[in-house]
Amino acid sequence: MNGMASDRNTSSQEEYLPHYLQKEDPFASKLSREADIVAGFYLTVIGILSTLGNGYVIFMSSKRKKKLRPAEIMTVNLAVCDLGISVVGKPFSIISFFSHRWMFGWMGCRWYGWAGFFFGCGSLITMTAVSLDRYLKICHLSYGTWLKRHHAFICLAIIWAYATFWATVPFAGVGSYAPEPFGTSCTLDWWLAQASVAGQAFILSILFFCLLFPTAVIVFSYVKIILKVKSSTKEVAHYDTRIQNSHILEMKLTKVAMLICAGFLIAWIPYAVVSVWSAFGQPDSIPIQFSVVPTLLAKSAAMYNPIIYQVIDCKFACCRSGRLRTLRKKSSLKTSR
Repeated sequence: MNGMASDRNTSSQEEYLPHYLQKEDPFASKLSREADIVAGFYLTVIGILSTLGNGYVIFMSSKRKKKLRPAEIMTVNLAVCDLGISVVGKPFSIISFFSHRWMFGWMGCRWYGWAGFFFGCGSLITMTAVSLDRYLKICHLSYGTWLKRHHAFICLAIIWAYATFWATVPFAGVGSYAPEPFGTSCTLDWWLAQASVAGQAFILSILFFCLLFPTAVIVFSYVKIILKVKSSTKEVAHYDTRIQNSHILEMKLTKVAMLICAGFLIAWIPYAVVSVWSAFGQPDSIPIQFSVVPTLLAKSAAMYNPIIYQVIDCKFACCRSGRLRTLRKKSSLKTSR
């Protein structure tokens, strides 16, 4: 019976043809022309805002590059990844949506898929490193005494090597990049898992090392931080002003990191769910009009981070100016007395 079941599974895998082999032209848009135009305008707005916002963050950080803390260096790297997605990837999809078909052939498809996966993986691993840094800084205070700027740059080298490895593995014959079901964008070939056991092993490796494991580290880090902050808030109130200011700055950086991670995961989780269903479920059961929505939502992730930086910075500046005014009033009272 087991042998018959395995034969049946093998034959079903061999019979399965992904969407890009079922059609004569895999790069023709499966959406209406109006839907493509709306998606094109949407990506244009997202691309412009993301480029300007992340470019501004990088420019402002470059003015004080020698004063950047290790956690701030990581957030600058995140802005570089987001800028890379906007500059390298989005023009391809914008042109294709407005043209009502993918315009760059298989070579352009593989390049676009590689670039999106490379910068997306780099963003997630950067956020994983930031969350670990925040966890160690808040929950293990001795960690902050030995962490220096050169440690942050070593971490950046590891992040880029990690992203390069996983994005390039498909070119070694293990996986591939393929057009999306709607035709005007490309991504990792999730449909390989439907065709062979080797494809399933590849997709499972990608899911674990480039999504599940980093996400688990992020969730663990911030849960521990929240628990630690709740238990130590009263203790910090008894310290002197210098320690309180340092604690406030660390919490500001932690809030930035938490909001960035939350925004990234909210944007990418729907796309991850659809991708996993395409790999291990029934991919043909997903309506093409529905499959484009998670893709567009994921592409908007690069726009959120500069907004988060500015909101937190404004709140931090207001709180800091309020504290300064309070201190000045106290000092003037003492002087008058």
